[in-house]
Amino acid sequence: MFKNFFKVAFRNLLKRKGFTIINISGLAIGMASAILILLWVQNEVSRDRFHEKGDRIYRAYNKSIFDNKLQCWSTTPKILAPTIQKDYPEVEEVTRVHWGANLLFSLGDKRLNVRGTMVDSGFLHMFSLPLVKGNPDKALSNTYSIIVTEKLAKKLFSDEDPMNKVVKIDNRDNFTVTAVMKDLPNNTMFDFEYLLPWSYMKARDWDDDNWDNNSTMTFVMLKQNASITAFNNKIKNITYDHLKGREKIEVFMYPLEDQYLYNRFENGKPAGGRITTIRVFTTIAMLILLIACINFMNLSTARSEKRAKEVGIRKVVGAMKSSLITQFLGESVLIALIAAVIAIVLVQLALPSYNLLVKKNLRLEFGNPYFWLAGLGFVLFTGLIAGSYPAFFLSSFRPVAVLKGTFRKVSALITPRKVLVVAQFTFAIALIICTIIIQHQINYAQQRETGYDRTNLAYVFLCGDMEKNMQLIKNDLISQGIATNISKTSAPITESWSDSWGFEWPGKDPNDKTDFYRFCSDGNLVKTTGMKIIQGRDIDLINYPTDSTALVLNESAVKAMNLKNPIGTPIKDNGIDWHVVGVVQDFILQNPYEPMRPMVVEGPKGWFNVVHIKFNEANGMQKNIAETEKIFKRYNPEYPFEYKFVNEEYAQKFADEETTATLARLFSALTIFISCLGLFGLATYMAENRIKEIGVRKVLGASVANITALLSRDFLRLVIVAIVIATPIAWWAMHNWLQHYTYRVPISWFTFIVAGVLAIVIALATVSYQAIKAAVANPVKSLRTE
Repeated sequence: MFKNFFKVAFRNLLKRKGFTIINISGLAIGMASAILILLWVQNEVSRDRFHEKGDRIYRAYNKSIFDNKLQCWSTTPKILAPTIQKDYPEVEEVTRVHWGANLLFSLGDKRLNVRGTMVDSGFLHMFSLPLVKGNPDKALSNTYSIIVTEKLAKKLFSDEDPMNKVVKIDNRDNFTVTAVMKDLPNNTMFDFEYLLPWSYMKARDWDDDNWDNNSTMTFVMLKQNASITAFNNKIKNITYDHLKGREKIEVFMYPLEDQYLYNRFENGKPAGGRITTIRVFTTIAMLILLIACINFMNLSTARSEKRAKEVGIRKVVGAMKSSLITQFLGESVLIALIAAVIAIVLVQLALPSYNLLVKKNLRLEFGNPYFWLAGLGFVLFTGLIAGSYPAFFLSSFRPVAVLKGTFRKVSALITPRKVLVVAQFTFAIALIICTIIIQHQINYAQQRETGYDRTNLAYVFLCGDMEKNMQLIKNDLISQGIATNISKTSAPITESWSDSWGFEWPGKDPNDKTDFYRFCSDGNLVKTTGMKIIQGRDIDLINYPTDSTALVLNESAVKAMNLKNPIGTPIKDNGIDWHVVGVVQDFILQNPYEPMRPMVVEGPKGWFNVVHIKFNEANGMQKNIAETEKIFKRYNPEYPFEYKFVNEEYAQKFADEETTATLARLFSALTIFISCLGLFGLATYMAENRIKEIGVRKVLGASVANITALLSRDFLRLVIVAIVIATPIAWWAMHNWLQHYTYRVPISWFTFIVAGVLAIVIALATVSYQAIKAAVANPVKSLRTE
């Protein structure tokens, strides 16, 4: 029985090689596309969901009312974690996680700037980030102990055992390696190559007990069976109570497993986030696979007449309808299996480039039995979906009508095949429209005026002896013509590292809780970055000795403070009395998709982490960098010279949207290709079926253009119907997507026209080849048997 099944199946595949190739190619490309998307989706949805105790781990959030809106944020006071552990018995473990730092590692002649973080010892008991060597109970018990990842251990010690080895950090403290951690998976929020104990924060005077200072991440693990609802009710006023009622801030615990997928809050409640993009691409994967299956259905039913006599004879000799359905479904599963093998090869070939695109390390887990189980289910699902309609359609033929030769396809206005073609192109056209609008949104934000000049602007993080030798470094860079201006700042010009709602100014409403970005500069920020002064001047300690407490506002800050004459206005922050010396045009500090926010730039009495350098454009950039490195090496010899260009860092603000747009373009192209593959097959089959009609028409004087139009007309109508259906669907989808951006592009009807014309051109190009081929054929050959 099985031998006969395979014999019949392979005979039918080989009998019509062209259609078999189209069927298998369409399914293989569709399956490969779906696999690539689902690999990315699986990586995204598993982010920090692999921790054994993840269902009991929560991240601390704050919420309070700002600008008449209830807002949530995930930075907390450093004192929160130890207070929770001491005062709440339902808590099993807590840990603080510092935002991370690049510290200098010195070992012999090696000098490495390595990114790591400081944590409490509870970190190792909460998260499933296993140690390869070392005891998790003791690994962080000493202030000068360090845990390194396998990757860092290899960099520092090559193939030697790293345990109990000593490495110097920041050119000042010796640390002993007490554990080696397995390299982090690529589906976690954490990004470090070493862990230091939180007690080192205290040793460096980086810790504080200030309940006003929200500056770290806090994670809490509750005991088994502890109620998160009850715990949140108990803990919500912890900050409010310790601040003696000065600030109405509520604390709540948010599940670790939800914080990546549902990271957007509206009015204090989770309102989606990354999960939206994941759902969109999951839908795209399913629809691409469905389109490939539709190709199979259409081509199989189009060839129904070729197999009608086979079905009739089988029924006459006693074949049951169920056995015919099984035969046809089996054939489609066999085709799906062949397509799946090809798809896996395509995926393996595409993965290196795909990983670069999505910035992940995705791979097919051939050694995992669940991979093969999922693969088998995937093949069966695809085969059954693709073969379902053809199987029931073919098995329903009446043997008497078929064998008498009276079997005919009914020409109807609406047929299942037409519906399937329309469905294919509806999705393809909707995807084209969405891709165009996504790209327009990115371009719209990228072209937005930043408020400063990014060209030839770079920054370096302050480290080692750089701070004390800053004036010498500055003098050398400017005197040698390498740089035109230099300014120390608290953060890169592309980022916000500090904000506050505690500023005080004359006439401030006591109930005002406007949140301001806080930035610091030692002077020359305007000249270095190319900002535009609206009123007053820049901070300048050389010409104005009192500028140590000078302050510059942006336009939005002047409006928020309602200052009519801002110059000279006293403003208090962190116990320091500042005075306004200038107002600058609003500039983008953080998110280019959001409105400008009020901002203050505090003077030399602030704190500094970064040096911005405006390079001399008269020199080549390669020469500028080489000469700058020499100067920094002269005054800061122990540290490697590392720099970042502002325009490159600014471009990173669009990275997620660019990845989304690129994926949309890629899978739009594949969707169109698969749809056209099916259309090409149908056009080929229709041309073959009407070859005698075409011959007669040519003999009676029909031109090539007439015949081409005749064969293309039906397909063109279907594409136009698809355009009409796809347009409102795409508009609705993009309208909802754009609502996530305050600064957004308007949806232009021109986009829909372009997409529609593009779809028509592609469809006509696909169909016309076969139409023209049939139209120019010699009618004598087609009519010879008559």
